[in-house]
Amino acid sequence: MEDSFMSKELRTIFWKGNQVKLIDQRKLPSKLVYISCKNYREIAAAIKNMAVRGAPAIGVAAAMGMVLAAKSVKSKNLGKLMSELEKAKNVLASTRPTAINLYWALERIMKVAREAAKSEDAKEVAQRILEEAKKIADKDVETNRAIGKHGSKLINNGDVVLTHCNAGALATVGYGTALGVIRAALEEGKSFSVIATETRPKLQGARLTAFELKMMGIPFKLITDGMVGYVMQQGLVNKVVVGADRILARSGHVVNKIGTLTIAIVAKHFGIPFYVAAPTSTIDFESKPEDVVIEFRDENEIHYVNRTRITPKGVKAINPAFDTTPPELVTAIITEKGIYEPSRLMEILSLA
Repeated sequence: MEDSFMSKELRTIFWKGNQVKLIDQRKLPSKLVYISCKNYREIAAAIKNMAVRGAPAIGVAAAMGMVLAAKSVKSKNLGKLMSELEKAKNVLASTRPTAINLYWALERIMKVAREAAKSEDAKEVAQRILEEAKKIADKDVETNRAIGKHGSKLINNGDVVLTHCNAGALATVGYGTALGVIRAALEEGKSFSVIATETRPKLQGARLTAFELKMMGIPFKLITDGMVGYVMQQGLVNKVVVGADRILARSGHVVNKIGTLTIAIVAKHFGIPFYVAAPTSTIDFESKPEDVVIEFRDENEIHYVNRTRITPKGVKAINPAFDTTPPELVTAIITEKGIYEPSRLMEILSLA
């Protein structure tokens, strides 16, 4: 399976025929399995149960789910088509409340649909949003490569870079954001190593980031989440690069996988630069920190590893999927348009 993964640049999600194919990330690293989604409710389920995950990837999945909704309408009635799209949008938007890319992609598809509906029939509207969904997917890879190119300037020979969760190719359509920075530095011939956190409770670091780093041939060590303070205190890390699920442009706050805030606090204490790599589609130009809904997931994700319970029966747990890091802990944010201090993110709106 590892050889097949490396044999070509695989996409985590793509349109084929009248179906959406996506890698079931719950099966990695032991199996590379694709799921075929035939309707938008199957896409919604895949997002909800984290078969597909990572802010950019779920945005593309949602866009393609909208296409499936349009294709399911056999009537030529435009009103019926638009009604079905609105219904699909609401279902898909309800799957995971924190990542902004999900809503960004859904709004982009609806904008194209509304515009096309002014002059086209139902079949043509469906075709237009299919083209837009494919465009979003293709642009994601291009964007991530640009993020990598900008961010690689921050990586020097001899660095040890700590990353959290999985912000690699698997969290996007391809190439990755935080791991895209690391990958670009590798492609430039730089010599460095990585420390990856396991990322409880879903173990995206241990399962997915470790998988990707191994495939890239980058020297790395895996640590438990609780070891971050130790490795920084011992001088074993000199850079942090993480991804993001939502970045608030007005305040500079970064919403990312639970545990990110802790890493940022410890990095600040030890004077270690803390970088965030994300596309501008992850930037929320409207919301305030108090507006962001932090997703709470089933507490059984804490109680079980695979199917084995690791806590006594009757124990209660809380399971927030994300936390919010304030701007004073963030050194810079790496986007496809360049590198910005958190206080300067609103400048992106003025760029073409």
